[in-house]
Amino acid sequence: MIVPRWIMAWLIDHVLAVGWQWKHLRDREIPERYAEGDREPVLLLAGVYETWQFLRPIADRLNGHGHPVYPVPEIGFNRAPIVSTAAMVERFIIAKDLRGIVVIGHSKGGLIGKQLMMTDAVADRIDRMVAINSPFSGSRFARIAPGATLRAFSPKDSTLRLLADNLEANSRITSIFSSLDPIIPEGSRLDEATNIELPVTGHFRPLGQLVLLEAVDRVVDGDHGRE
Repeated sequence: MIVPRWIMAWLIDHVLAVGWQWKHLRDREIPERYAEGDREPVLLLAGVYETWQFLRPIADRLNGHGHPVYPVPEIGFNRAPIVSTAAMVERFIIAKDLRGIVVIGHSKGGLIGKQLMMTDAVADRIDRMVAINSPFSGSRFARIAPGATLRAFSPKDSTLRLLADNLEANSRITSIFSSLDPIIPEGSRLDEATNIELPVTGHFRPLGQLVLLEAVDRVVDGDHGRE
């Protein structure tokens, strides 16, 4: 039955989320080795109420493959609106003079990444993006969420609609998503993008799983996955 599966996925997700937040409180330092590597730079964009630590399994793996990895600590817990956060990341990209960027975005991070791909000042600096469980069509739960930060993910939100209407960037996006996401029941399939559904459940749970890490490897190495 879908309801017990949804409840179990939601519970596991939130236990994992608490663990990653605790890890950030214990270890906020960005490893010095992340700046090293001679392959394409990787830009990390975590989701709402997340820190870059949520993407650490991916960061460690890609850095180990020779990619310099760049978290954006100024984002904090990613509570600001998408457009203003994208402007902050834009300044970071220009300050670091990053080019040929591969964006790894989880959840809201994928929306920020697409906003950057539509921003003239940095659009040509971004080669492609891997979006993981990103609410490109919003989430019906946003309508009843407490606070403007979460209600911004309503399918009727003006920023989300503008992002959805722009299809030009989608061909450079690979959207990877769970078979069941308890936070985004609409799913993360994106028109004219490469879409990869994983045989796992959860919004946060896939982030440290081998099946996701291997899928990200294929995209970052230049194989844009499969439909």
